[in-house]
Amino acid sequence: MKKMQICAALALAGSLGLAHADSLPEVHEGLWQIDMQSVDNPGSKKSTVSYKLCRDHAYDKAAQALAKNIKGCGAANTTFGGGTMSSELRCTIAGTVIETKGSGTYSNTASHTETHATYTPAFYGNTDEVMTQDQKYLGSCPAGMQPGDRMLQNGTIQKHR
Repeated sequence: MKKMQICAALALAGSLGLAHADSLPEVHEGLWQIDMQSVDNPGSKKSTVSYKLCRDHAYDKAAQALAKNIKGCGAANTTFGGGTMSSELRCTIAGTVIETKGSGTYSNTASHTETHATYTPAFYGNTDEVMTQDQKYLGSCPAGMQPGDRMLQNGTIQKHR
């Protein structure tokens, strides 16, 4: 689980270029569908995660601040314009150099990102990973959900801490 959290944080930071998040379009506040797929190598091991996330501008700014401060990472090299972004990020975590390159398309109601990370030496047995993420705005958050809360596919709500 820790590997997935670290990789997801790096993919998010790299593909969103959160060091330059002020250049991103401000997204609609409310409920968002998030679909992620990763392929780990060697072995082309696929995994998918889907959930709904309640978000507002304050939550997004807090997430951006966390991503900017991942220990062991340098500043992202990011270009943004015309609804597209490309980003590169280099980190050293637990003795492994992680080089991440990502690109994406963005609007205030949807995004699509693709991120490729290489691990030298292998990280939890993986030499590289490709992560694809699609997000789309669904509307208002349901009653009882606050920014940062997640709704899993089975309808269970995980409260933001």
